[in-house]
Amino acid sequence: MENLPSTTPIANEQRPADASAANWVDKYAPSSAKPYLRLMRADRPVGVWLLFIPCLWGASLALATGETTLFTTLKHAALFAVGAFVMRSAGCAYNDIIDKDIDAKVARTALRPIPAGQITLKQAWTSLILLSFVGFIVLIQFNWVTIAVGMASLGLVGAYPFMKRITWWPQAWLGLTFNWGALVGFSAAADRVSLPAMLIYCAGVSWTLGYDTVYAHQDKEDDALIGVKSSARALGDKTRPALAGFYGVCVLLFLIIGALINAHPAYYVSLIPAGMHFIWQVRQFDDADNAGLLKIFKSNRIAGLLLLLPLLVPLVLDGIAANA
Repeated sequence: MENLPSTTPIANEQRPADASAANWVDKYAPSSAKPYLRLMRADRPVGVWLLFIPCLWGASLALATGETTLFTTLKHAALFAVGAFVMRSAGCAYNDIIDKDIDAKVARTALRPIPAGQITLKQAWTSLILLSFVGFIVLIQFNWVTIAVGMASLGLVGAYPFMKRITWWPQAWLGLTFNWGALVGFSAAADRVSLPAMLIYCAGVSWTLGYDTVYAHQDKEDDALIGVKSSARALGDKTRPALAGFYGVCVLLFLIIGALINAHPAYYVSLIPAGMHFIWQVRQFDDADNAGLLKIFKSNRIAGLLLLLPLLVPLVLDGIAANA
């Protein structure tokens, strides 16, 4: 018979090193539910935002180019929010199943539910299947183009946990995976994928390459000991200029998108806050300060939302002008 994980308060109070002690899971969730919620990373919602925001980019691009209405955009955004939560949770469960042996050897991840013995592999697989089913139900609410686009991401998702064993750039693969929502968001409104939508996807890939390289610096010493590859290890002391390059490409692609869609001048002005935030990240980067690295990583929820401004501010200004 399969050994069941401990449900004692001591076992369930264990938390990964990068989870805040003040998170809602530790404070309010029933003890029996905590391991499952931690498997889903419900105690660290920033990842949901980083998956959700590219969906908003794509949907807002469609709205900005007249492909859809505000009501439809809001309806789609609600579905994207649910989808981002369950699919990020499913992805984390899958990643933990594949990486269980690696996680046990890394200080930051050793207390994740599977290596800590709080959840069995069977329970993790069951959680993954249930979460994926909910994600599929969300996906089929959209048109056939969007369903096809969404299903096309499964190969990227399935391969991601293995990339750190194959390439020095698993963060680039994460970028390809995590920003797929930009294509989903646009196609849900437009029934197609346009060049600007592809460029906003590429901007997201470059953005993710930046913030996940910052994140990977937390584990670089353990990764070196166990032979796990990462962009943090590949770049080493060249990380700061590389970050400037990754974030710079992201902003440049947004500028090109503005030109392609004949954007309002306010589009370009509205890019400035995101650019300033990226400059702050680069200046704050210190690979010896794990707390600072985590702070920079988490701040990318703000960066991603700031990148919505060039898509939305011109619409607001046009609405004000129309009603003047």
